[in-house]
Amino acid sequence: MQRIIERHTGKEIEDCPSIGQRFLYRSILGRCILKILICPFVTKLSGAYMNSRMSRIHIKRFIKKNHIYMEDYPQKKYKSFNDFFTRKILADRRPIVQDSDILISPCDSKLSVFKLDKAYDETIFVIKGAYYTLSDLLNYSPLAKQYENGYCLIFRLGVTDYHRYGYIDEGNQEKNISVPGVFHTVHPISLEKYNFFKRNHRSYTVLHTKNFKDVVQVEVGAMMVGRIKNHFEDHSFTKGEEKGYFMFGGSTIILLIQDIVTIDEDILMQSQKNNEITVRYGERIGKLK
Repeated sequence: MQRIIERHTGKEIEDCPSIGQRFLYRSILGRCILKILICPFVTKLSGAYMNSRMSRIHIKRFIKKNHIYMEDYPQKKYKSFNDFFTRKILADRRPIVQDSDILISPCDSKLSVFKLDKAYDETIFVIKGAYYTLSDLLNYSPLAKQYENGYCLIFRLGVTDYHRYGYIDEGNQEKNISVPGVFHTVHPISLEKYNFFKRNHRSYTVLHTKNFKDVVQVEVGAMMVGRIKNHFEDHSFTKGEEKGYFMFGGSTIILLIQDIVTIDEDILMQSQKNNEITVRYGERIGKLK
């Protein structure tokens, strides 16, 4: 069974599916309702509500229920739930490791790492029993072949995580490629019935980095996330600079990196045990070989 390990304490974190998630994914009636909820119209309508002033009534309860430490964020009056959800953290709460040979996390999340040790167009990694290829992930783009023998790093963001994400190095990027889909929760329970990387809307970007060669960063939307908001196209970026953010919901970021890094041992050890490990935006997760 997959567990979540808190990186700096080694403690296990509970991540049980909610009553609503169990109903939607484990019952016949729930799966019928789910088909309605993931329709683009319903997703857009939900997103519009979360952007409205009416949605502010959910903020205090969300903070209390999820034990969010608001001292990490500037004091302000939020215009909507999405305004709160996409809040910026104080810079000193997420220091960026600037050493040029250090690979950093692009976000706060639960991280799993997979070695891509077979041909890129074969089934090459597994998440909770669901199988994926790089071709599936990148909508059959030929650039997937570059990452054969490299690494796939999967950063799963829950609704309580900080939902802004950044660049792992300095360099320049190509345009963001959008791949349409429908939105499912990224909680592992969804994988019991759905292959969420093939079903969810995602956006991927080729990053021409100074120190880590070409890296592909993929942002995957989830249920109730009406939009993946990337700030730039054809942009020169700096290490740790904000790349974008997700609207309300759990989400996922994936990095494809060539075989030029050594992932930190504690992260690899937990991935080998089929566990996720918590990481934070800007902290070290590996080093150039």
